[in-house]
Amino acid sequence: MHQFSRRTLLRGVGGSMALPWLESLSVWANDQTPLRQASEAPRRFAVLFAGNGFHKDHWWARGAGTEMALGQVLAPLQAHREKVLFIRGLYNEQALKGNIHSSQTGNLLSGAPLASGGEIRSGTSIDQVLAQTHGRSTKVPSLVLGCEKSNPSVHKNYSMLYSSHISWSSPTTPTPLELYPALAFDRLFRDTADAGDRSVLDAVLEDARRLRSGVSRSDQQKLDEYLNSVREVEQRIERAGTRGELQGWRPTLEKPDIPRPADGIPQDIGEHMRLMCDILVLAFQTDTTRICTLKLNNDHSALRFPNLGVDYMIHHLLSHQESDDWLKVNQFFVQQLAYIADRLDAIQEGEKTALDNSMLMFCSSMLTGSHNAGQLPVILVGRGGGSLETGRTLDYLDQPNRKMCSLYLSLLDKFGVHLEEFGDSRERLPGV
Repeated sequence: MHQFSRRTLLRGVGGSMALPWLESLSVWANDQTPLRQASEAPRRFAVLFAGNGFHKDHWWARGAGTEMALGQVLAPLQAHREKVLFIRGLYNEQALKGNIHSSQTGNLLSGAPLASGGEIRSGTSIDQVLAQTHGRSTKVPSLVLGCEKSNPSVHKNYSMLYSSHISWSSPTTPTPLELYPALAFDRLFRDTADAGDRSVLDAVLEDARRLRSGVSRSDQQKLDEYLNSVREVEQRIERAGTRGELQGWRPTLEKPDIPRPADGIPQDIGEHMRLMCDILVLAFQTDTTRICTLKLNNDHSALRFPNLGVDYMIHHLLSHQESDDWLKVNQFFVQQLAYIADRLDAIQEGEKTALDNSMLMFCSSMLTGSHNAGQLPVILVGRGGGSLETGRTLDYLDQPNRKMCSLYLSLLDKFGVHLEEFGDSRERLPGV
């Protein structure tokens, strides 16, 4: 039997045109992306999570555009107000059941009910739903990063693994969490540059030659004509780009522009988080992945912050105090989001930036450290390739539909993934 790597050919060709139907093989690509999108940068999606909520007096945003006012927690995002969408009042119904912490985190990105006792069961999270579709186009389907080790204990009859994982590949499988910057780096860059970093035709030639030897003569002619048309289109895009008529998109980097991190986990939590932020940006910039979650800490976190002069109390206990030190830690977490936004916004992709082509969702398992999950803190940064209207604040607190999963249905639509239901919702969130 002829062995054909359908995924490799789709990786080279599927971004702009589908594989033609061949009568002698049961291979027909289903990617019907219009030709006009051949020069457009892809959309990326990332979730940044900070456990235990935020200072009750300083998580807020009001107004619109450059006139938007931000509470002190969100002050690090001041420069990106026009690319911010602040969402108030959403909640996850299943987070109000079970216990605190675990039941407020394990289903944050799925809205699924959680199993208690010794069973582990949640739901497939939005990032992994996206990875099932868009992950086929990149070397790494999704990147799942963390800065604090998983907690294997049990809290009030629920596994604390729920508090340690927001990304779930299936209802019974939390996606493996990469805590070591060096290993995350190696996963992205340990072998040669992905075929998608080269020309479309060069990326698929080897597989095309293997395919050609296993099809009929008429299909060989059809494939030759098809590959010639690919080359012609590619050359036209390149020529148009040099004339300033069209930006033929390529990953900004062909190889890392930072050295491989040292083995192990850095002792400095600030350094650890910053390395993970850099790896996220590199992954997007090189188009090695388009889907990422970065868990800055666990819910019920035991992190301390000597880098901030806050080393006398672990994060979880600090969250029960509305103190200046709690605010300082909150701002430190938001600074990681702002740093990623800064870096992506400095990467030009035609008339847009990488931030314009991304959606960064920043959220927590509760609004405040008092375990208030009746509403959740949610902010989006980036315009999702123009699909997301930003520079706005939206309030759903008194609306009949204020489910987090309604937001997820709306966001999935913007990535071309149209579902009838997700989690506990069958309706989109109006206004998003």
